[in-house]
Amino acid sequence: MAKKQKKKQQSGGTPATVALTAAGVEFTVHAYEHDPSHPSYGEEAAEAMGVSPDRVFKTLVADVDGALTVAVVPVAGSLDLKALASAVGGKRAAMADPVLAERTAGYVRGGISPLGQRKRLPTVVDASATDHATICVSAGRRGMEVELSPADLAALTAAVLSPIARG
Repeated sequence: MAKKQKKKQQSGGTPATVALTAAGVEFTVHAYEHDPSHPSYGEEAAEAMGVSPDRVFKTLVADVDGALTVAVVPVAGSLDLKALASAVGGKRAAMADPVLAERTAGYVRGGISPLGQRKRLPTVVDASATDHATICVSAGRRGMEVELSPADLAALTAAVLSPIARG
């Protein structure tokens, strides 16, 4: 079961929670026991927290015309690569090499957060995020999510809001 706690200051936090705290943004950390055998990190998070999969967003790293770009989409759907490329003024997009994505973001796959990345990348958040008062994204560690307002996520990542999800 997920533990829920309000965080204003967190010692030993992830770069994502440290960035949120430094920005003075209100957020909630949800921690749960990660099951390495689960086939989907995002669906596992939604199930463990008892949150609808359309409110839990996964962070994907894509290559758009040679530039790494972050896409944040609901775990209930998938990323439309053509829509992502269009959202950032590009022509072609493909999923980034996982090792390059991990090294650039500073997080491991399944724990990549759109917040507090080692190198700030252009970010696009699916427009459906604004349908919810709060959404959950990775806190930078498998088994840990942060819940925050879509507006705060967009502001902190300088994200473009665009319909980039399918399904």
